[in-house]
Amino acid sequence: MPDIVFVSQAGGKETRVSVHAEAGISVLEAARLGGLDIETPCGGAGNCGKCGVRVEASKETVLACRTEVSDGDVYLVPDYEAGNKSLRILSERLSFEYEKEPFITKKYEDGKTYIYGGGRLLGSEAGDSTAFLYGLAVDIGTTTMVAELIDIRDGGTLATESALNPQTKYAQDVIGRIHFAGEKAGLAALYGDFVDVLNGMIGALVRKAGVESKYIYEAVYSGNTTMLHLACNIDPSSLGPYPYTPQITGGFHTKDEAVNISPFAPIYLPPIISAWVGADITSGILATDLERKDGITLFVDIGTNGEMVLAKDGRLAATSTAAGPAFEGMNIACGMRASTGAIEAFSIGEDGALSFRLIGEDGAEPPEDGAAGICGSGLLDIAGELVRTGVINKRGRLASPEGAEAEKLAARVRPVDEKPAFFITDKVYIGQKDVRQIQLAKSAIRCGIELLLARFGNSAGDVDRVIIAGSFGYHLNEKSLINIGLLPEQFAGKVSFAGNTSLGGAAALLVSAPLRERIKETAARVEKVELAMDAGFESAFIGYMGF
Repeated sequence: MPDIVFVSQAGGKETRVSVHAEAGISVLEAARLGGLDIETPCGGAGNCGKCGVRVEASKETVLACRTEVSDGDVYLVPDYEAGNKSLRILSERLSFEYEKEPFITKKYEDGKTYIYGGGRLLGSEAGDSTAFLYGLAVDIGTTTMVAELIDIRDGGTLATESALNPQTKYAQDVIGRIHFAGEKAGLAALYGDFVDVLNGMIGALVRKAGVESKYIYEAVYSGNTTMLHLACNIDPSSLGPYPYTPQITGGFHTKDEAVNISPFAPIYLPPIISAWVGADITSGILATDLERKDGITLFVDIGTNGEMVLAKDGRLAATSTAAGPAFEGMNIACGMRASTGAIEAFSIGEDGALSFRLIGEDGAEPPEDGAAGICGSGLLDIAGELVRTGVINKRGRLASPEGAEAEKLAARVRPVDEKPAFFITDKVYIGQKDVRQIQLAKSAIRCGIELLLARFGNSAGDVDRVIIAGSFGYHLNEKSLINIGLLPEQFAGKVSFAGNTSLGGAAALLVSAPLRERIKETAARVEKVELAMDAGFESAFIGYMGF
């Protein structure tokens, strides 16, 4: 059996870990045996190129997921955590008016404080603690997590904390995590990492607010259906194959003693709509008052999953598309998450000059060599501008541009691995394979929009308003979405960006028990649209691949 060594520079401190591994296993598997994190957004399929490690002897960089261990080798592992410390995570959410009637109440009597949930006694504490009544709203995104500590009595936010979802190191999307959870010890790893990070967030929240975690008497988890399964340590395997059957449907309480809140505290899971339209969308419907809007409203949450709801005078239909990790920059050659140094906005001037903004530059014009890569919002801006200027043609090919700026732009098209690529800086580029990934992702979402409209007998021009939700969506701009064809031209001037509606809905559910009954009734009557079952899906998907 090979004996190998991993060298990590995590936290600026060198750590050497020896692993006695079985012959034939991958470097990735060996690293995990040694307790080391190596990010694998594609779930170890070998197509994202993000799990590179350096072999000390040969100085060669190899993919950990596709390289077998060799006796005596020493592997230099990148600092995964350092790369995500500067990650920008959206915590801004919509605020809306609702009746404040908490599920959790307290009563002091005979030297004790009694805690009730929905009128039922949950437990008691010595002394008078009625002044302390807090709740935890948690948005469990596929990529990020955001938690708010809330005063249940008035709905006030005491502190907010965010983090990268630690499950991303195993797989970037829900499909990958469903598969990983089915492996030996996979579910335990996904659940354990989630709880560890959540408890760290809770510790940070109570320190910020100057309170004690034992006074957090309820939590609300809002997330897609797979994320709720994993957060509750429930095997999500049944979500993978048809007929995509959830083990939990939400609209109820559960308990988890591993979470550092009051031992009496229940965890409320909002109702889910289907296996692929989860509680995050239910919370979004609530936060945007979607079912009560007049006319036609389209609600879209753009991310690794593209979930959308069409509302027409109170009638609701929902669907989901597999957008994949392109919008997170995770299967893009120079892609990265939204952290310091990432290109987040991009435009081309009339003279062909490029202008872009980096995360962390506070709006200042950064030097060209300062760009570390491209995050999702920058990627769509770049694609939109290259389509507008003809650098990317209608079929998605990098082509010879036309117009006054053509000469400057053409000079930036150079080969990478014998295929054309457009260079933003000397090191950062978008290649032909990257364009293909954008086409696949945007076509999936556009298909969902068009097929939902067709179900209601409407077209794009009939839509009164479009609400883009989510952390990723908040940093997009309408022009880029229309330029690449993710949204139809008829949506121009109708698009608004709502921020983290999943968190907003979860916060409201903490403070208003009546909202739970309202959203449960609403979720039950949402029409579920399975795109894969639609006879026109395949032809529509191919048709919307073009720009």
